[in-house]
This record gives sequence, structure tokens and C-alpha cells, in this order.
Amino acid sequence: MNWTAIWAIYTFEMARFFRTIKQSLISPVISTSLYFVVFGAAIGSRIDKVEGVQYGAFIVPGLIMLAVMTQSISNASYGIYFPKFIGTIYEVLSAPISFLEIVIGYVGAAATKSLLIGIIILITSFFFVKIEIAHPFAMVAFLVLTCISFALLGFIIGIWAENWEQLQLVPLLVITPLIFLGGSFYSISMLPSVWQIISMFNPVFYLISGFRWAFFGFADVPIAISLLAIGTFTLLCLATVWWIFKSGWRIRQ
Repeated sequence: MNWTAIWAIYTFEMARFFRTIKQSLISPVISTSLYFVVFGAAIGSRIDKVEGVQYGAFIVPGLIMLAVMTQSISNASYGIYFPKFIGTIYEVLSAPISFLEIVIGYVGAAATKSLLIGIIILITSFFFVKIEIAHPFAMVAFLVLTCISFALLGFIIGIWAENWEQLQLVPLLVITPLIFLGGSFYSISMLPSVWQIISMFNPVFYLISGFRWAFFGFADVPIAISLLAIGTFTLLCLATVWWIFKSGWRIRQ
């Protein structure tokens, strides 16, 4: 394993993150704070508790997942697309470094960025609501797995995209609606039975449900199913990345 090359890619991507700290870090935190004000205060005044938890606290896992998933995809997709756009990707491909080391460098940096954002949003939430985390180690595990899996998805999107519009297409039209409809701000028990069944076909729903279990000790689906969902999703992304580098699709072609 060429750790020097991995570290070079990783530090370069992290340096870019800190150069644009206002856009990369402060903006998501401000946006999430506004969600707390709008949903926690306005809607929370009409919804007292959900599953025995104050509504303001209930939406915290969903808000963290919303920020982490979108930022993981955004950071990873931009990180690999920009070298493609300016042509420096060929320097990386011609260097004595394997595809696995390239993926670890780019995906690792993107996952670290989104993890930092998730932690800061969690800390910010303590200023708005009172939260007690029932399973802190499970919470960290879910958060890290989500960062890695969605950074892998973002990496795939960055390779697939042929222009800046396509780079934003999937996150805007697919991922964000799935997150909002995945129980970020509600429990599916609050929905009519038909919509409860439809929600079961949303893969993001299982991730949010498992993450919420780590906070409050209850979930809309068994925790084992949530773990299976995120594990399967991560493996599918890894298999897709392996195929991309093996075939050279959208990289060498």
C-alpha cells in the first residue's frame, strides 16, 4: 500500500476544504440551524412529542443525516470531477498508485469532511435542544459508515458526470428528495398505511431509522435491517468503483 500517495491526495483535498471554509463548513451549519428554527420551533410548537421524544430533539438525527449525505456526495463528486475537468487526472492515473489507493485518498478526504460537518452539527444541536444519546458507539459507527458509503456514491457520480450540470443532477433530483421522504422530520408511523409501505422502498429511510435508534433507542425498522441496508449499499458502491477502474469507463475512454 502506497501510503505516501494516499496521504498526498488526502491532504490536498483537505487543504482545499479549509481554503473554502465558509462554503464548506459554515454554510451547512447555518442551513441546519435554520432547520432547527423553522422545524423545531414552528412545527415543534404544534407537535409536542414523537415516540415520547420532544420533536426538536427527534429531528436531530435526520438533520445530521441530511447534511452528511449531501456533503459526502458533493465533496467526493467535486473532488474527482475537477481533476477530470482540468486534465490532471491523467497524472494521477500514470503515477505508481493503484485504483484502491486513489479511492482511499479521495473518498477518505470526502468522508472526513462530511464527518466533521456532522459532528459540528451535532454539537450545534445541543444549543437548541436537550439530547441524550442512547448508543454513542453505534451512533459514531452509523455516522462513519454513512460518510464513507455516500462519499463512494459521490465519487461514482463525479466520474459519471460529463459537465457541471450533471454533477448536480443526481444529488438535487434523486438524493435530496429521498432524504426528505426518508423520515428525516417524521416517523413513518405518522403516515397513512399506503405511504408507510411506499417508504419501505426508500433506501435512505433505513439509514435514518438506524441512526435515530442510536440516539433514542427506538426505530421504525429493526436495527439489523438498517445495518444490512448500509452494508449492502457500501458493497455495491465498492463493486461499481472497482468496475469503473477495471474498464476505464469515463476515465480513460
